[in-house]
Amino acid sequence: MSSSTIDLAVNPPTLQEPPLVPPVVEGRLPVRQKVGYGLGAFVDMWGHWLYPTLSFQVFIVFLGVAPGLISTVQMIKIFIDAASDTLFGWMSDNTRTRFGRRRPFILVGGVLAGVGLPLLFAVGRGWTDTEYFVFMLVTTALYVPVMSCFNMPWSSLGAEMTPDYHERTTVQSVRNAIQKAPELAMFFAAQFTTLAIFNDAHGKPDILRGAQTYCTILGVIMVVASVAIFLLVKERYYANLVRQKQEKIPFSDTLWRTMRCQPFRHVLLMMLSYGIGTAMVGALGYCNTVYYVCHGDVALGAKWNTGMGITGMLFGFLGIPFFMWIARRHGKRNALVLVFVLAIGAFIGDWWLYDPALPVLQLFACGFVAFTGAGFWTLYGSTIADVVDYDELETGKRREGSFSACQSWTSKFGIALGVGASGWILQLTGFDSKLPVQTEHAIFMIRILLSSIPVIGLVLALVAILRFQLTETRMHEIRVALEARRGVV
Repeated sequence: MSSSTIDLAVNPPTLQEPPLVPPVVEGRLPVRQKVGYGLGAFVDMWGHWLYPTLSFQVFIVFLGVAPGLISTVQMIKIFIDAASDTLFGWMSDNTRTRFGRRRPFILVGGVLAGVGLPLLFAVGRGWTDTEYFVFMLVTTALYVPVMSCFNMPWSSLGAEMTPDYHERTTVQSVRNAIQKAPELAMFFAAQFTTLAIFNDAHGKPDILRGAQTYCTILGVIMVVASVAIFLLVKERYYANLVRQKQEKIPFSDTLWRTMRCQPFRHVLLMMLSYGIGTAMVGALGYCNTVYYVCHGDVALGAKWNTGMGITGMLFGFLGIPFFMWIARRHGKRNALVLVFVLAIGAFIGDWWLYDPALPVLQLFACGFVAFTGAGFWTLYGSTIADVVDYDELETGKRREGSFSACQSWTSKFGIALGVGASGWILQLTGFDSKLPVQTEHAIFMIRILLSSIPVIGLVLALVAILRFQLTETRMHEIRVALEARRGVV
């Protein structure tokens, strides 16, 4: 699709926007601040996603805990997450210290998260299922608020580092590029725990010891990253807030007033449609590789999935600068339209790219999805910052913490629903894990649902972003109005 087609789709000829006023450049950030902020991806990725990744292998495969108990803990975790995210988003909005309102939380939360990561697997051997369950429940209940203490202020900081429309996209691009390193570490986590150096006296992998060692190493890196963020990143808006003596934000505003912001509702609908639609087919993609492309050969399927993961990471790297370039030339809204159009094409293409005769094509199936996904998450974070400016113009307050909290627990809840539904969707296809080769009906249903379910979500996301009114022209007008009211930051 050409750029002119996108422009016509988003901005009909009868509603053309006036020419853009030349953008101001005062919002440019030094590289050290953008890199410093991006280092938070190490804490964010490992603190949130490493434990769910390894808990299956450690507690179910190695220690033999009942799977239902593990899923129950993960479900309870979502509710704790929602409450703690809201609390720390509100607290960081209202905190006033000589170090700022975000950085103290980032330092304390990040250091505690790094120290606590290996403690999540500090269990004994031979415990009962009930003892493992209680341990997981208690440690999760303690660790989730620690991660909220880091993550909500850190996410909020990304929305207030610069008032520049395009520099915000650059900040998120640097963050997502740096995030590929902790993603790679996540990818090799299971393999690390089975290294020969952790074998027991009988020559079998001691997965528990491997997980404890790996989490200790990553925990140290998380501590270092948190200190670096505290030292390198500045809070651009903070001095202005103190000078103007901004009133404290009521706790109730963290949810209800935030949800009343119309552009924010459009962004949330876009994110939920994208996140749930793509998460619902996670299990289908794996089974499509193993049982359709590889004819039930699990070992061969695992090798191809490894290759697909690496390919996805490489394509994700390419997607970041590409969509950043599109956003600079045509605006974020048009860039997001292109993301969804290309993603729709990528998922429809899965019907042909998963091919037993040409298994190498499935590398591109994963790569194209990762390419568009990198663009989405880069532009999504930048768009949230624009919504905060709109809200400041409407309310007179900077509430990055409220928006970060609201979008965080909403996205986690939505993606968790998608992941939870993926198993049921797989079951509805007629898939039977006891069969080495699946029926033709099951294979057909897996293939058709893998290509169709995400498309439904992507179409809804496309509709939501077409209704989003914070274009580059509008954001320039908002910035001029804000700086006339409260001065330049």
